[in-house]
Amino acid sequence: MGVAGRLSSNGTADDAESRVHDEHHETLRLWLRLLTCTLTIEGKVRARLRERFATTLPRFDLMAQLERNPRGLKMGELSRRLMVTGGNVTGITDQLVAEGLVRREPIVGDRRAYAVQLTPKGKRAFDAMAAEHERWVEELMSGLTRAERDRLYALLGRLKSTIREHDKEALLKEVRP
Repeated sequence: MGVAGRLSSNGTADDAESRVHDEHHETLRLWLRLLTCTLTIEGKVRARLRERFATTLPRFDLMAQLERNPRGLKMGELSRRLMVTGGNVTGITDQLVAEGLVRREPIVGDRRAYAVQLTPKGKRAFDAMAAEHERWVEELMSGLTRAERDRLYALLGRLKSTIREHDKEALLKEVRP
């Protein structure tokens, strides 16, 4: 089980949120609840990808980026999008190439660069994984009503906007003399 899903010795959940005390600020409690939910869902998806498809979440994520970009992506772009090192992308790509799920195509005019693309076999494999992935997420969120999911989505969108606005304001303060 992942960080978000262990049980402590007394049988209670041992996750990021379980370390919170009543005297902690409500925003800290909220952050840890968001983190716990994220880690719990991610852990379940990781386990199901491994069990059902004998694959990993990083491989799934790389294939998802390629599925959204059928013309292919450079290794550096994959690294940026996945927020991992180039070495990680190279290792995953090498495995997927060996399995016939992706291919590297030279980029015309740039002898050192290659575009990574899904092969037809890779597209079929990804489509099957993506369909299951969607069902898993739907299942994991099925305890919320449609109205609750819509409200949560809207609230998280607002939070995302306020965080970005805060980042812009902080950047402006740094730039101003």
